[in-house]
Amino acid sequence: MDANYKEPSQRQKRVAQEIKKIIAGALEKGEVRNPTILDYLVTITDVDISPDLKLCTIYFMTLNGKNLGQIEDDLNAETRGLKKLIASKLKLRYTPELNFRMDMSFAEVDRIEKLLRDPKVAKDLGRKVED
Repeated sequence: MDANYKEPSQRQKRVAQEIKKIIAGALEKGEVRNPTILDYLVTITDVDISPDLKLCTIYFMTLNGKNLGQIEDDLNAETRGLKKLIASKLKLRYTPELNFRMDMSFAEVDRIEKLLRDPKVAKDLGRKVED
């Protein structure tokens, strides 16, 4: 863990959770202009917000991890409308800048699971290989 890492404050956590709800709801209700986004099941997996609440990174995943790059571009093109939606629902001094990022943690988990199932690795770990 980074020596400079600081646990998010309760306020950061609350605001991040509210932003997650608002954006997930907007996607669920189809409140985005780009119909391509609606063609993929987009899930908001996490939201990080800076201590000053001015920068917000929203992590997402699509069903089966398809077209992540395109969806990331499309979501980032929607930030203006989503900021307006957040501003109308949350009473903050500043509405944070939004930045969408594909959540690569699922791909990393898959990669590690495949490594652990490798017969050579299983042998080193003293386990049977399961399929």
